[in-house]
Order: sequence, then C-alpha cells, then structure tokens
Amino acid sequence: MSLQATTSQTAGPYLHIGMIWLTSEDFAPGADGERVTIQGCVLDGDGLPVNDAMLEIWQADARGHYAHPEDPDGGATTQGFRGWGRVATGPDGQFCFSTIKPGSVAGPGGTRQAPHLVVAIFMRGLLRQLVTRIYFPGEPANLSDPVLGLVPQARRGTLIAVPQQGGVLSWNVILQGDGETVFFDC
Repeated sequence: MSLQATTSQTAGPYLHIGMIWLTSEDFAPGADGERVTIQGCVLDGDGLPVNDAMLEIWQADARGHYAHPEDPDGGATTQGFRGWGRVATGPDGQFCFSTIKPGSVAGPGGTRQAPHLVVAIFMRGLLRQLVTRIYFPGEPANLSDPVLGLVPQARRGTLIAVPQQGGVLSWNVILQGDGETVFFDC
C-alpha cells in the first residue's frame, strides 16, 4: 500500500478541465455598487508563480446580502449579482478580476463584519482548497471585524489589499514562507 498522494487525491492538475468554463473576470456585471478590480499573483513557497491555480470568490452584494436563501440578512440581492466567481492564474501566476465592494455582513454574536471577499484556492498538490479573505484598505470596520481581530497584528496585512494607481487593488497569495497568506480552517 502506498501512502503517497495520487492525482485522484489532489485538487489538481485536472481542475481546469472541469472548472475553466465557469471562470469570468467580471463577477458582478451590471450590479449596483462601487466597482473594484483586484489583481495579484499566486506564489509558491520558493516565491515562484503558480500557473495552474484557480481562485473562487464568494461575497455579499453592496448592501451586505448574500445570494443565498439562508442569508442571515434576508437574502434579497441586487439584480445582476450572483455572489461568486472564479478566475484562473495565467502562465505567470497572475490573476485579475472585477466585482463590487461588498457591504458589511452579520458576524458572530450579533457583530458586523467588515466588507470582505472569501477566497478558496484550488491547485495541484492540494488535498483540499485553501480558504482566506480579502479585506479592503482604509476600511474603518477592519478595526472591529471579529475574524480579522483573531489574526495576529503582524499577519493582518496578508489579508488586506493594497491600493495601486488607477484604483486597482493588489493582493497576492503566498502559499508558505515569509509573508505567508493567512488561511482559515473551514
């Protein structure tokens, strides 16, 4: 018996075959809200780009409603908003997508969470996806967000996008090593 992982036990490299047709670079076409573009790179533990990763993004709409019937805030989202999207990395590990900035959503114990995007990362060699978040820079609610508050201060920067010229936000995924992105057990 072999204890080595086989291709049938990992999330890739075949994920593109079944998922690539579901990718898009605009996750909320026509939806009301502040438009944001996020670009970045997925880097492995050696700092090299990962050319076959898939990022799946889940989010609330601009009013803080999820496109789900069990949404704690009512579930009635704006027209043109589906609540999720997928984007693949290119040969250089880069990705780019546009969406709307989500509103604040319900948190544990009646608290409110800062606007954020939930990101699941699929790629070769992973036995299950990695889950993380993207928070928005300069957002006052970041200071009181119950999830961000659980992350040590020195590592919070891995979850907050950085403003670039032209209104674009930059956010990279570093899989391990110095500056490793914070990942959550889900």
